[in-house]
Amino acid sequence: MSAIPNLPELTPLASTNGVDANLTNGVASRTIKLHDHPIDNSRPLKVIVIGAGYSGIYMGIRIPERLRNVDLVIYEKNAGVGGTWYENRYLGCACDVPSHSYQFSFEPNPNWSSLYAPAPEIQAYLEAVAKKYSADRFIKLSHQITECRWDDAAAKWHVTVKNLVTGEIVHDSSDILISARGNLNDPAWPNIDGLDTFKGEVMHSASWNQSYDWENKRVGVIGSGSSSIQIVPNLQRLPGTHISTFVRSKTWISPSFGQDLWDKHGFKGFSIPKDLQQRFIDDPEYYQQFRLAVEADGNSVHGVTMKGTEMQTGAKEVFAANMKKRLESAPHIYEALLPSFSPGCRRLTPGPGYLEALTQPNVAFITSPITRVSENAIHTADGVAHEIDALVCATGFRTSTAPPFPVIGASNLTLADKWSKRATNYMSHSFSGFPNLVTMLGPNSAIGSGSLTMMIETVGDYAIKVIRKIQKDNIAKMEVKREREEDFTEYVDAYFKGTVFDEECRSWYKNQATGDITGLWPGSCLACIEAMRSPRWEDYDYVYVDELEGAGEGTAKKRANRMLWLGNGWTQGGLEGRDLAWYLYDGYVDRPVAPFPEETGKWKVRPFSY
Repeated sequence: MSAIPNLPELTPLASTNGVDANLTNGVASRTIKLHDHPIDNSRPLKVIVIGAGYSGIYMGIRIPERLRNVDLVIYEKNAGVGGTWYENRYLGCACDVPSHSYQFSFEPNPNWSSLYAPAPEIQAYLEAVAKKYSADRFIKLSHQITECRWDDAAAKWHVTVKNLVTGEIVHDSSDILISARGNLNDPAWPNIDGLDTFKGEVMHSASWNQSYDWENKRVGVIGSGSSSIQIVPNLQRLPGTHISTFVRSKTWISPSFGQDLWDKHGFKGFSIPKDLQQRFIDDPEYYQQFRLAVEADGNSVHGVTMKGTEMQTGAKEVFAANMKKRLESAPHIYEALLPSFSPGCRRLTPGPGYLEALTQPNVAFITSPITRVSENAIHTADGVAHEIDALVCATGFRTSTAPPFPVIGASNLTLADKWSKRATNYMSHSFSGFPNLVTMLGPNSAIGSGSLTMMIETVGDYAIKVIRKIQKDNIAKMEVKREREEDFTEYVDAYFKGTVFDEECRSWYKNQATGDITGLWPGSCLACIEAMRSPRWEDYDYVYVDELEGAGEGTAKKRANRMLWLGNGWTQGGLEGRDLAWYLYDGYVDRPVAPFPEETGKWKVRPFSY
């Protein structure tokens, strides 16, 4: 494309620095020069994404698809993509929600082998998606972020990265930083006296030693969360093992999510029969209807998270009956596990085989608190020493906390200091004091019911709108207003008071010091999608590139002309003589559908608004 020469200088209908300046007939004498680019070909930007799990891969697909002139790099500390599904390889590691809801909306997988897909299948799916849509060309594996620092004068993020293969330290910078690290990324080890003195095999569920031979071993498992619930039955089935599982917290073990739906389709157990997988492949419409049913089922149970609803009361009765039946032979375990809080206060998990494993003769169910660990045993408050050969810490992750590397925003404010008491945020993705930063699956971003992957896509789409606004409007710095962050925090607290999450229970959803709910989005999955659809740009403060260049010691800040995003009056296609009637192409015409009366007498409308 050749530039249009001799762009005219224009006299704007506004005054410099907000005051009258040499007005003649109401027109200021200040002149400006148009930006020499088509309106749809904005200034070049650099974007750095941290992490290549679901969120990072999504950004690697959508950014190049929807934006121009964006230089993109995705840094991933692991040797492969997949995030938590690359790192977690413990026995029995699997999705604890229906697989057919745990996939990208645009890339349905008819080949899941189970209703709860095992971790290797999920990692392979993510790797295949990254390759299919060429997101892998932006991903740098084995590159670990060690520091992110905001440069206010240059309006850049300076990112320090270590190449874990060569040891080289890389210094990179970007206009926009997207954290796609996720919530389940930083393992939390238990604080137990003597843990470092144990002479046997020790591992966290997120750093599994796949070469260790578990057969004929005495194994201690600490924790009663989703990882432990998957690990215990798989260890129990191995020849010669004896499992001592240390359970501190009461917890609900739910029936299979969507059990009514599985029964309707005649599923036996959790494996998906080969003939049904083949039908999913051969009959895309049938598979689409099945997906819709799974998704609708997940979104239909939001009422179970609200205190006092009929759905919540019914769930409590059904869950208790299910647990009691499965633990008929061990009523003492049923009494020890049965919570006083409502289902959902802690993360729900169906736990196939877990309760049954607890009743087996090679499993010891221990509720006495751990006092210390010695060279070959775990000691509990009842005075018993439980001798073990290996110790598994299924103790979860540090959630809603700052990353394990420094993130330094404006005025040298660190994210760790900002969140020293509580992880506050705006709409789960932005933080005052940290310009040009978008976080995916940060504080208040997980979901109590519905599709987490749709939440990821929704926030990812919001991030792309942020990039487009910064790029098109010639913005140097975009930062959410502190007042709007405070407003959102107040809303979060008010909302959760009416939910089961506010009850007394130990959960990664909560700030353990204050009890504030910092892990979950305040509402349903569908409410999140609607909330992110139209960004409230008025909730942000802006500094424009022209203002940045004009600011300095002893220099009056120059007022930027905020209409220069209009460019030189051309579109890219217009300059190149192509796509001159694109708005009539198939797929671009937005054809209205006239509402019509249905049998109910109601008018049919679209289920969403614009």
